[in-house]
Amino acid sequence: MGLNEGNAVFIIVWGFRVVWSTIATGVFHCRKCGGDRQYRHLTGRRFFTLFWIPIIPLNKVGDHVRCETCKTRYVTEVLKAPTVAAMQVAVTDGMRGIVSVMLRAGDISSVASRAKALQIITGAGVAGYNEEALAADLARPGDQWRPAIQALGAQVQPEAKEWHLAELLRMALADGPLTETERVTAQGIAGDLGMTPAQTVGVISLMEQAPSGE
Repeated sequence: MGLNEGNAVFIIVWGFRVVWSTIATGVFHCRKCGGDRQYRHLTGRRFFTLFWIPIIPLNKVGDHVRCETCKTRYVTEVLKAPTVAAMQVAVTDGMRGIVSVMLRAGDISSVASRAKALQIITGAGVAGYNEEALAADLARPGDQWRPAIQALGAQVQPEAKEWHLAELLRMALADGPLTETERVTAQGIAGDLGMTPAQTVGVISLMEQAPSGE
């Protein structure tokens, strides 16, 4: 816009511009990068500008999440997806939980069962897990493990749930036939993992019929 006053011409430059500001940062799982990356949560507002300077804030134009590595923009729902690190923690904590709960249902002093417990947990990726760590886990009340077990169930496929239950039963069978307490406990763990009653009964029956609990 120009104003003519006498021989002088005054030019007024105005317009609109979206200004983005950071409202949060953190780590998320970037689908494009294929891994955990730093993100920036941005919110935008339209401004009236005068000489390219934002002067008057107007309407909000929305939020988005931007990967700081590849710069890909996502809707904010992407932050609800667990990171790889969070999924790994869910798996390892859940495995410690199901082993502890199942071991407490049987002979907690069984050397064979405790050896199998250590094998299961170290096999799940918990480096350096030993008898001392197992004793600490066994000291926790079973109800405290339930959220971790349910989180594990949310992360793994049905086939993996059946495999984990079978491993627990191998541990329980290491010191003899299943007791009624162990059977009920296995059913409860399977339920928290999200297994159906039919799946649970099938796995228990298969493991009890297998030679030497194998």
